[in-house]
Amino acid sequence: MTRFGYTLMTEQSGPRELVRYAIAAENAGFDFEVSSDHYSPWLTEQGHASYAWSVLGAVAQATNRVDLATFVTCPTMRYHPAVVAQKSATMQLLSEGRFILGLGSGENLNEHVVGEGWPSVDVRQDMLVEAATIIRELHTGELVTWQGEYFRVDSARVWDAPGGGVPIGIAVSGEKSISRFAPLSDHFISTVPDGAAVEKWREARGENADSSRVIGQIPICWGPDKEEAVAKAHEQFRWFGGGWAVNADLPTPAGFAGASQFVREDDIAESIACGPDLDELAESTRAFIDAGFTDIALIQIGDERQDEFLATAAEPLLDKLRAL
Repeated sequence: MTRFGYTLMTEQSGPRELVRYAIAAENAGFDFEVSSDHYSPWLTEQGHASYAWSVLGAVAQATNRVDLATFVTCPTMRYHPAVVAQKSATMQLLSEGRFILGLGSGENLNEHVVGEGWPSVDVRQDMLVEAATIIRELHTGELVTWQGEYFRVDSARVWDAPGGGVPIGIAVSGEKSISRFAPLSDHFISTVPDGAAVEKWREARGENADSSRVIGQIPICWGPDKEEAVAKAHEQFRWFGGGWAVNADLPTPAGFAGASQFVREDDIAESIACGPDLDELAESTRAFIDAGFTDIALIQIGDERQDEFLATAAEPLLDKLRAL
């Protein structure tokens, strides 16, 4: 059966609110929770960007049952992979084995802030391969020295390393990235319901395919008034339609505002399920279910109605999702 999760959207809510939502989402019956890991919101209207790892540490102590994950962390520029290895190991211990380290090649929006420029996609994926390898080595708890093309690690050890390490999921896009990352990753991550990619991933994983989770994410905007919900989704999420090739390269919220200036509310209404109809919201996940995704995380767009959504709509929506 497909598992359904809740997204802790650091770009649209403050850190204390996110912890409160995490508790309410667990109580509502969500199976897992994922957190974005951003230095900046996509658009200034979102207005937030707290440190995901502090939030997740608090959530690990405030919840008891839900799995937790980053969706996703870039371990190549803003963070050195040795640092990601240490904090993900700590998260696995704090959560008592409920954590998945979601990795990706990043977005310029978040990584340019350290002033190291923005490499081409091929270089970013090369860096991610090296970073994931380093993280795997450090999660053994052994002493690691590494001299690679992009990273150096000098006599490093993760002293508090969980037995068995930390499960890793990697965000992939296209056949080349699947073949490169399948040997390094336990789980598949994508925001595109591509059944062919899922099948290629399972082929690449071979005998380990059955233990590999296929994790996706989809935005919705629940609200009692459909027009109001569409307007909120347009205000906060009009950047979403640009696709990965655009979203990975734009450097600032001003860039995303410019790129999405001609996106209409009608365009949002066609691409994101909005309003009070729980059947419509549930049905919007159909493409992911049909593509073979085992885990689907929902983003409830906007901060203003999160409490109301979690208190009144989440539980009956989960019933309808599981009935699919």
